[in-house]
Amino acid sequence: MSSIAMSVVRAEGFHAPGPQDFNLPPIGPDKTFEFLGQTMYLGVTKPMIQMVLVAGVVFLFFWAASRKRAMVPSKLQYVGEAGYGFVRNSMGRDIIGTKDFLPYVPYLFALFFFILINNMLASVPFFQFPTFSRAGLVYALAAISWFVYLGVGIKKHGFGGFLKLTCVPQGVSKAMWPLLIPLEFMSNILVRPVTLALRLFCNMFAGHMLLILFALGGEYLITEMSAAYAPVGVIAWVLFILVSFLELLIQFLQAYVFVLLNAMYIQGSLADEH
Repeated sequence: MSSIAMSVVRAEGFHAPGPQDFNLPPIGPDKTFEFLGQTMYLGVTKPMIQMVLVAGVVFLFFWAASRKRAMVPSKLQYVGEAGYGFVRNSMGRDIIGTKDFLPYVPYLFALFFFILINNMLASVPFFQFPTFSRAGLVYALAAISWFVYLGVGIKKHGFGGFLKLTCVPQGVSKAMWPLLIPLEFMSNILVRPVTLALRLFCNMFAGHMLLILFALGGEYLITEMSAAYAPVGVIAWVLFILVSFLELLIQFLQAYVFVLLNAMYIQGSLADEH
């Protein structure tokens, strides 16, 4: 058999990563069902445990940081205050406005660190899985943001007033309303939570998929293919390391953007006109 044929045979043994690698089996009893051609699992999974664990870690850390407050802060208090000040000022006060921002800071603060730590678990040994690479978890988070957005607007303007401010464009001829009002309703009410969720989900999913591909592909080229492919495998591992550092930045940015958009939606709900 020629070397080319041998390479083809070896290549057939490599199974490229795909969405199935994110469908983790449950921890405990294995109950499955088929949905749209995919095997789905029932039960407690690793992403669920990560969410609960992160919620506990965030609560305990900031509780410990604020438990013994002092004029001269300890290192723990300093870190906690820096994190709180970052969310409070850059995403609360600067976006929502100095008049109305304070009631929403706890929500934005908890949301930011909850998403950030869950994202960073993709780079932590043993975990090595981004919680929000599971679409259902992200849509649940976006649904909470959507209800907050609607609740703030309805509380401030009333149901009819909020719909009018959100869906009726200002300074536009009434002749254009039949065309623009459905578009505004779709954009501001229906599509907004979907795009909010997709942005976070797609970045976490794609980034982790890329890491899996470089890591497993590099290993396969070095250990299973001929020596001529070894340098390519080494390059794949180098790219794996570089992309891992890039992922740390993306993990932070996606948490920041998600919470920033939440603040912008709240500000839009509170505004008297658009």
